[in-house]
Amino acid sequence: MSDLSMTDFSAAAVPTLKQAEKSAHENNKLHKRLCRLVGQAIGDFNMIEDGDKVMVCLSGGKDSYALLDVLLTLRERAPIHFDIVAVNLDQKQPNFPAHVLPDYLTRLDVPFHIENQDTYSIVKRVIPEGKTTCSLCSRLRRGILYRVADELGATKIALGHHRDDILETFFLNMFFGAKLKGMPPKLQSDDGKHIVIRPLAYVKEADTTRYAEIKQFPIIPCDLCGSQENLQRKQLKTMLREWDKKFPGRVDNVFSALSTVVPSHLMDHDLFGFSGLKATGEPVMDGDIAFDEEPCAASGALPNVVMMQSMD
Repeated sequence: MSDLSMTDFSAAAVPTLKQAEKSAHENNKLHKRLCRLVGQAIGDFNMIEDGDKVMVCLSGGKDSYALLDVLLTLRERAPIHFDIVAVNLDQKQPNFPAHVLPDYLTRLDVPFHIENQDTYSIVKRVIPEGKTTCSLCSRLRRGILYRVADELGATKIALGHHRDDILETFFLNMFFGAKLKGMPPKLQSDDGKHIVIRPLAYVKEADTTRYAEIKQFPIIPCDLCGSQENLQRKQLKTMLREWDKKFPGRVDNVFSALSTVVPSHLMDHDLFGFSGLKATGEPVMDGDIAFDEEPCAASGALPNVVMMQSMD
């Protein structure tokens, strides 16, 4: 090889090495950010306590893989002890690769349970062609997972819903259910026997998408609800993405508003005693002075979660 060709080779190799180092640095930052945001959510809502057995519901999608991965990291660093068991509900969807999750979890040396229930046939039989299958599928899946949690002795049920899921649910309830209702980070089940947690509550979907690419999780597509293109949730997802592009900070503010609620300035008489409200002669912080604020001018007044994300 001539001196010239050696020089050319060395020059070409330098940018490649720098690119690799930069990529590794960015990947490490993403992992740290996910661990920090998940840890913050767990702390803010007291999701996991000493001695808990956390049942991580693993669907084969990017979000539940990311959830399991981050919880395994945090378990090693946590000042408390908690166990993790991964659970997958095999709903007998067509072409479902039943070996993928057991192989993956065995390699990680993570305890797991595969629950086989043919909910796919039930949904297809009950729901007319073209109609949304989500509600029935969700109810069936929820009931099965609660039963499995009892059988495994799990004290917490961890789901992989992230910040975008929470926002989409909020708008779905507002636009189509006429309710100011979202998807809480921590929830008691209807029967009062289980606590459901969503440790990814502060995490953006874009981050779980990128993390899944980096980690090369063996993604399993959903051939039931995931194949429905006209779902209202997908339309809301598109709306939020457009907002993010056209109006930076708007989606962050909406998410922050979910944890900054002023019942006295809404209209739910069950949350605030409007009927018994009387003038006391004493100044109140939640009176009409609140209307003097200019939200549009308060560009820097974002809660810690938003500010922390912008610093990364």
